Amino acid sequence: MSDETQQNTVPEPDNAQAPAAAPAAPSEQPGGSGQAQRPQQNEQTGQTKRDKQAQQADQAGQPRQDPGPGEQFAVRAAKRERLRSEGWEPYPVQLPITTTIAAVRERYSHLEAGQETEDIVGVAGRVVFLRNTGRLCFVSLADGAGTTLQAMLSAKALPGSGHTSLAAFKADVDLGDHLFVHGRVISSRRGELSVMAEPVLRECADAVEPAERGDDDVVVPAWRLASKALRPLPKVWTNQEGEEVSLSEDNRARRRELDLLIRPAARDMVRTRAAVMRSLRDNFHRRDYLELETPMLQVIHGGAAARPFITHMNAFDMDLYLRIATEIYLKRAVVGGVDRVFEINRNFRNEGADSSHSPEFTALEAYEAYSDYDGMAELTRNLVQQAARDAFGLPEGGEVVTLADGTEYDLSGEWDKIDLYTSVSEALGEEIAVDTPRKQLVAHAERIGLEVDDYAVAGKVVEDIFEELVGNKLWAPTFVYDFPEDTSPLTRYHRSKPGLTEKWDLYVRGFETATAYSELADPVVQRERFEAQALAAANGDPEAMVLDEDFLVAMEQGFPPSGGMGMGIDRLLMVLTGQGIRETITFPLVKRS
Repeated sequence: MSDETQQNTVPEPDNAQAPAAAPAAPSEQPGGSGQAQRPQQNEQTGQTKRDKQAQQADQAGQPRQDPGPGEQFAVRAAKRERLRSEGWEPYPVQLPITTTIAAVRERYSHLEAGQETEDIVGVAGRVVFLRNTGRLCFVSLADGAGTTLQAMLSAKALPGSGHTSLAAFKADVDLGDHLFVHGRVISSRRGELSVMAEPVLRECADAVEPAERGDDDVVVPAWRLASKALRPLPKVWTNQEGEEVSLSEDNRARRRELDLLIRPAARDMVRTRAAVMRSLRDNFHRRDYLELETPMLQVIHGGAAARPFITHMNAFDMDLYLRIATEIYLKRAVVGGVDRVFEINRNFRNEGADSSHSPEFTALEAYEAYSDYDGMAELTRNLVQQAARDAFGLPEGGEVVTLADGTEYDLSGEWDKIDLYTSVSEALGEEIAVDTPRKQLVAHAERIGLEVDDYAVAGKVVEDIFEELVGNKLWAPTFVYDFPEDTSPLTRYHRSKPGLTEKWDLYVRGFETATAYSELADPVVQRERFEAQALAAANGDPEAMVLDEDFLVAMEQGFPPSGGMGMGIDRLLMVLTGQGIRETITFPLVKRS
């Protein structure tokens, strides 16, 4: 039996509790890692039947009514009220913390079983294990990364009365609370790194017997509530497949704070995302790019073919659009002499939501004067490979990431390149060219089960056929080159292939991840393209671009030949982790329950 023996008790006070679904304390084994393991379950409240019914509804994907905060909420709220009425703040503003759980783990990992030090630390964390019976109590604290540290509280060391006594600890502390502990660093007799809680006493208080000491004798308490949790942590159950589950997929997105508390993969995603963002920025900075911030509220929605969100500005009494892309303003910056520029920011598109699309998403766009779409391909490959190296500690040339299902995916080396029209021709078994009649293209599309909108131009039909027959089968990273002019209004016409533009899309594991152009620099052609888009809008295309006179005026000032690239950050995380888009976004948009 470990020092942290689980106790099953009656459900009245929230005492002698084992963790529900929080990061659990490590078992009392010599050389414990301090990383959260699967928590043991303990049914404690009269909510058991109600919890199981809710779990069944979650597993079945059915909506359920909120049963309310429950009995534990009432018990915990009463403790909060009692502490406040006694003049003891359950949410102190400051605590004498001297170090972190992780730092203690790192510095004292060498201690042998039973070895003690005289080193004093003050640490805080969330209570994820609690054994509070007898004269020696055990509690495990977890930091935000899930690293745990045991604390031991003995009646011999604590005051006999008051809010820092052992009796108060048993009465006041629940699973999920944030707790401060002060004391000596030791290794327990079973080898678990621990803090033996000890207070700092006032002068002359040493002469007083511990049983006779109270709060007035203490300068620094051995323990103190840092924050009282009113709601218990969620519980874990095993589904029919034998998997440990705590929250449904929908509730993981809806209650991400709980997901982060109980699921290591959710915490890993936050850290991976931060590492990827840092890598991208550092990479651009090494290349002398400047980071710019462009407006989110725009008078004209431009830079992409997408449906915008519309809002209203009361001060000007005018409708505005949430931006769908950053392209227009970044290219205006290039006109102004910002030769290398990038932005990482939020875009909004009023379209569908599925495993690879979110109406609110993070996008990267970058523009470089005197580059082209080939230069942007090299840049993009380097950005992705460097992000994999930085996020997962991989060597150069060894950018093989492990996906969520345990399989490996190779991002290393050079990436494949294919031609849009050639690949469609091979998939259909018939020559398809930029001048193939729309009627013939529609017949091919309908033959493979695609519906074609009346307003869809010939190039859009080709792209839809490609997506259906080729794109979703491109498993290895692949650049798809040279798209039709009628679907690429901001892209330079191809230098050697009439009717095509210098544009590529990057496909990874069957979905589009990035796109790049040799940017259109001719303002006259750009105006013609916008006018064609206006005609498409008149014919019913809801995603057609509108003519942006300010942008045209800027181009007429002289836009240098440039390469431009856009990449979805959320999709990049999908590439690197194998997770769906809602898992890569920390707080995705979800319907109100």
